[in-house]
Amino acid sequence: MMEEMTFEKALMQLEKIVTKMEKGQLKLEESLALYEQGVKLTAFCQKELESAKLKIETLSAQSGQEQKDGEGSHDGEPSE
Repeated sequence: MMEEMTFEKALMQLEKIVTKMEKGQLKLEESLALYEQGVKLTAFCQKELESAKLKIETLSAQSGQEQKDGEGSHDGEPSE
């Protein structure tokens, strides 16, 4: 199930689970099963967000390094 999962699909499933549970009309076993599924989906989403955060940090660091490397090519005076 989780192999084909995307962040967006997992989030939509979580929203459906929350909606069902908030109605309060589920049997205890159904609530527990949905809660367990929600925990797994939440962990998946957190992992995906962490991965995206690391990619952004890596790209930002690379971009910042490229800008620093490029700064040495001019005399430091602001261009007008």
